[in-house]
Amino acid sequence: MARQPQSEERQERGRGRGRDRDRERDKDRDRDGRDRDDELIDKLVHINRVAKVVKGGRRFAFAALVVVGDGKGRVGHGSGKAREVPEAIRKATDAAKRNMIRVPLREGRTLHHDLRGRFGAGKVILRAAAQGTGIIAGGPMRAVFETMGVQDVVAKSVGSNNPHNMVKATFAALTRMTSPRAVANKRGKKVSDIIGRREEPAAQKEA
Repeated sequence: MARQPQSEERQERGRGRGRDRDRERDKDRDRDGRDRDDELIDKLVHINRVAKVVKGGRRFAFAALVVVGDGKGRVGHGSGKAREVPEAIRKATDAAKRNMIRVPLREGRTLHHDLRGRFGAGKVILRAAAQGTGIIAGGPMRAVFETMGVQDVVAKSVGSNNPHNMVKATFAALTRMTSPRAVANKRGKKVSDIIGRREEPAAQKEA
């Protein structure tokens, strides 16, 4: 009977070590950022149904296009195919999370400068906008800006209206986005020098 307290004490120690391991694992997950998927915003852009004619009837499959972002400048897109719609959306969402990019934003609400993007027959024009303008863009491009966290932007598609081409053309443009800080670091100058040069012509015109 005297040995029972020792066994219980050992069990408590073992449980304590298990809890400590769980805490360390949770900390590692937070540092890696792998379990922060709940913070991401995902939007279904387009879903296409494909029928394959076989002996005995038709077999249907679905292709989904999904855009994922954190609302703070990170965004990604992906596509997935499956026999069922939920599975296609899940595959597309996983692909979008793996292919995310970070886009620098001015004041956290709009683009730093105007951009043009092209992918295949898709052509888009993106322009920075004043505060309060909102998101003026078509469906596929609107999904990209909303998940990315852009609040003011004017976008126009002047090419194909295929959702895949429009989204990929938008990403082709966003990957060329540069911030004044990045340009200043590349040239070895201060941010004020870069921004000052951009604002000087406007001041001269007013004079």
